[in-house]
Amino acid sequence: MTRRRFLFDTPDRFVAGTVGEPGNRTFFLQARDGTRITSVALEKVQVAALAQRLSELLDELERREITGAEADQPLDNAIPVLDEPINEAFRVGTLSMGWDTQDDLVLVEARELVALDEDEDEGEEEAFDDEDEEGPDFLRVRLTALAARTFVAQALRLISAGRPPCPLCGQPLDPQGHLCPRRNGTAPLLN
Repeated sequence: MTRRRFLFDTPDRFVAGTVGEPGNRTFFLQARDGTRITSVALEKVQVAALAQRLSELLDELERREITGAEADQPLDNAIPVLDEPINEAFRVGTLSMGWDTQDDLVLVEARELVALDEDEDEGEEEAFDDEDEEGPDFLRVRLTALAARTFVAQALRLISAGRPPCPLCGQPLDPQGHLCPRRNGTAPLLN
């Protein structure tokens, strides 16, 4: 099957969002430019890792006084609502990011999760040329530093809006209770 490339150069919007209730949410990255919308599904830990690494990158760029990476403007940290329609283009396997020094833009890339053949080694990662017609689909977004900082603020708020952690073990509490391993699974600890 021919690979699909979803390319967004400074889109109108780039957010992480969810569908569903805490404990049963599906996480998405979504880019919108005009009426063109692309949504890719991923795990909560991937959103958290992307937000953390982007924050570290932006802080390092600011420390080095790279033009365009300053954090001097107020950010919108409200939890974003995903734009409709939410059609999953693919499930993310690999996330990467970087800094485009020529254009002073942050680059975020999400590549499709690829199933390994039975004879492939799990530790091996296959390299794909972006120009090849075969390979995993990918979403590539180029953002201003302000848009990347806004993404980070919103993603961190989204992650913290999930189920509260158990005060004893740190695992998420379900609304109907939680069999805490620190209590030897005796009585449910209620939210």
